[in-house]
Amino acid sequence: MPLPSATSFALPVLVADIGGTNARFALVDHGQAEMDLLPSAATADHPDIVSAIKAALSATGKAPHTAIIAVAGPVTGDRIPLTNADWIIEPRKMIAQIGLEDVVILNDFEAQALALPGLKNSDTEQIGGGQPRPNSTKFVLGPGTGLGAAAMIHAAETWIPVPGEGGHVELGPVSAEDYRIWPHIERLGGRIGAEQILSGTGLPRLARAVAASMSQERDFSTAADITVAADAGDAVAVKTLEVFAGGLGRVAGDFALSLLARGGVYLAGGVTPYIARFLASGAFRASFEAKAPHEKLVGSIPTFIVRHPNPALEGLAAFARTPHRFAVDMTGRRWRAKARASA
Repeated sequence: MPLPSATSFALPVLVADIGGTNARFALVDHGQAEMDLLPSAATADHPDIVSAIKAALSATGKAPHTAIIAVAGPVTGDRIPLTNADWIIEPRKMIAQIGLEDVVILNDFEAQALALPGLKNSDTEQIGGGQPRPNSTKFVLGPGTGLGAAAMIHAAETWIPVPGEGGHVELGPVSAEDYRIWPHIERLGGRIGAEQILSGTGLPRLARAVAASMSQERDFSTAADITVAADAGDAVAVKTLEVFAGGLGRVAGDFALSLLARGGVYLAGGVTPYIARFLASGAFRASFEAKAPHEKLVGSIPTFIVRHPNPALEGLAAFARTPHRFAVDMTGRRWRAKARASA
């Protein structure tokens, strides 16, 4: 038997994916509706989320009853600051100023995980072999500004998203090439966590180490500098992205093995589309499968690049449409208008 439904939502539902740079919105009108994308906004263009939501809704003539919002970071109280923007999300203020009945705040990679069961073939690009096993654990790993990670567990006929801080696991050298590069990587707190090099902010740090190992110098300040240089054939940039792909494969394989993610491992995040050719070239999958003595087991687990343009919104929309399919912990993450709460 499935787990009992933890909640129901009054429709229409506004879903929102709030990052440090951009805020993306969509509406779900009813239980069978595809989400209706609304204009996105730069967080810098609005003083707060209420202003951005009102602007996004202004042309629709619709008034949502519920808002389900994904943010990058923990939800620890009634005031939720964004890590890389000046907004502070205050659900009670949203209820009062927008006229909402419910506000739910989730982790951004929890939203990514919620999307996984509903992704279609056209939403993904498979890297390497393996076939996803139905109703089995899935895992999503997302190199973006940081390195996000979340699992989607299937139990008792219910999907259970499990967010975490998996992007901060240790990442040490394995190959002879790694041992030439790793001594040049800057330590943070005396360690090298995966996010320190396998992310948009980490790529320049990795590139400096790669350049030093090659007795060269490069002044890459952003991830975009590196991907552009690699496209132009720069040797340091190309090697950096090859090392990046191999390292990401190792981390993804570790999670696949530890969780037995027979439903597949999915690569999302803002960096992924820009390095897709390096992920598909072989180093990622070879590192993913190099898990002796369980190479055969991990080799049976498929890996995918997520090509859906708004997977976090799609995950929130799936939860809004069919909350009974998912077991999502609402403790401390749901605010309701007084009339609704007492009903």
